[in-house]
Amino acid sequence: AARCRYLVAVSTLTKEENISSMSRSAQSNTNLLDRPLGRSGGRVGGSSDATSVSLSAFAYVYSELVQYHQGRAASVSELERRLESAGYGVGLKVLELVAYRSKETKRETRLMSMLQFVSSSIWKSLFGKAADSLERSIDHADEFMIVDYEPITSTFVSVPQDLGQLSADAYVSGIIAGVLDGAGFSARVTAHSVDLEDGEYSKPNTTGMPPRKDKAVFLVKFSPEVLSRDAALDR
Repeated sequence: AARCRYLVAVSTLTKEENISSMSRSAQSNTNLLDRPLGRSGGRVGGSSDATSVSLSAFAYVYSELVQYHQGRAASVSELERRLESAGYGVGLKVLELVAYRSKETKRETRLMSMLQFVSSSIWKSLFGKAADSLERSIDHADEFMIVDYEPITSTFVSVPQDLGQLSADAYVSGIIAGVLDGAGFSARVTAHSVDLEDGEYSKPNTTGMPPRKDKAVFLVKFSPEVLSRDAALDR
């Protein structure tokens, strides 16, 4: 089977960003493992001084992760399940970390509040920005959609034609599932690439890559138990 071809972001980043990243690393003599959990930072591709992960480094490591699982998967669907599984454990840990840093003394019990927490607080912690939108399905009451126009897990990825149905954002859907399950909101989360409509999204291209023609839609389908519990709280 043909291997996925990945375009690492090294060549697309500006020299200023790389120099700035090296300067920040030189100034910090503290080992990463010795830093307190309460310290903000760790986002991918962010611009704050607290950022400790460069976009180019993440793109390279993620490409290796995908190729590792591709060599052990017999089909596209199995590869996506492997990526989801890899992200699931990250989601559980991210939930704990964000809750600790925000010093929350109570957990979310309502479905919509939990989804807003994921699309805002969790997204900002991971990617330095909130998700672009949170939508509810008109046809199915148990389905919601989190939309991201520039997901970093697929921005620098080129998928060959024989793997055309592969969603490189499956890793993020696993993270979402881990966060929701860890909070007591069992759900099935899948990643989908949806073509952009004319005029739907426009932003100056600063990556040096061709403009994206699609967006990532993370479909969240909650279990019946979660819906029943949420309905009971309305009574």
